[in-house]
Amino acid sequence: MNSFTILPSKDFRTGKFFLDRSIDAFYHTDFGGFQLPNNPNYLYKFKNDPHHNWSDYRLQEAQQELMQVLLLDLPQININIKKTPLTVCVVPRSKADKNYNANQLLFKATIKNAVNRLGSNYIDGTDFIIRHTNTKTTHLRKPMEGFNNDGAEPYAGISLDTCNFSNQIAGKDILLIDDIYTKTVNIDEDMIQALINLGANSVTFYAIGNTIQQNINL
Repeated sequence: MNSFTILPSKDFRTGKFFLDRSIDAFYHTDFGGFQLPNNPNYLYKFKNDPHHNWSDYRLQEAQQELMQVLLLDLPQININIKKTPLTVCVVPRSKADKNYNANQLLFKATIKNAVNRLGSNYIDGTDFIIRHTNTKTTHLRKPMEGFNNDGAEPYAGISLDTCNFSNQIAGKDILLIDDIYTKTVNIDEDMIQALINLGANSVTFYAIGNTIQQNINL
C-alpha cells in the first residue's frame, strides 16, 4: 500500500473548489493499463461495461482478488491514521444505480462484505451515497453502440447535485473508497468535499489503483 496527499483543486470554469483542503490518501498499486506488470486488471471486470459481459466465474475471481486487497490494506489505513471506528463509504458509479444490474455493482458489494468481516473498527456506510442522476462516464473515451453516455461532465458540486447522502455522515470519520484515482478528473475530490460539507469529522481516501498515465481506456 502507498500513501499520498490529495491537494486542493479548483474548477477554473466557475472559480469554485472541487476540494478546498489537502486530504490524506492511500492506494494499493499503480494503474497504467492492461499490459502494465502488476496492474489490477480485475478492476476491469467490476466495471463490466456492455462491451465486456464477463462470465460469472471471472466476476467471482475478481471479487476474491479485491477481497484479499481490502483485508490487507484497510487495517493498515486504520493503523496509519489512528482513527476508530472508520465509516466506510464508496464513490458511486457515474450513472444512477437503477441503470446497473447486480453484476455491475459488485465493487461496492465486495467492500460491504470486507467491512463486515473486519469487525468493530469499521462501520458499513457503503449505502450512504447513492447516485440518483446520471453523470458522464469518464473512463469511456469513445462512443459505444447501445450505450447512451449522458449526464454532466465533472464540475464543482456535482456530487451534491446528483447523489443522495445519508444523514449519518455528520460527525463520522469517513474512509471513502474508489476503484481508480485519476488526479485530473476531480470526481473523487468533489465527493470528498461533499462529505466535508455535510459535516464529516474527517475524510480519508483510498483507491485500489492510482492512474499513472492519461487516456486509460476500460
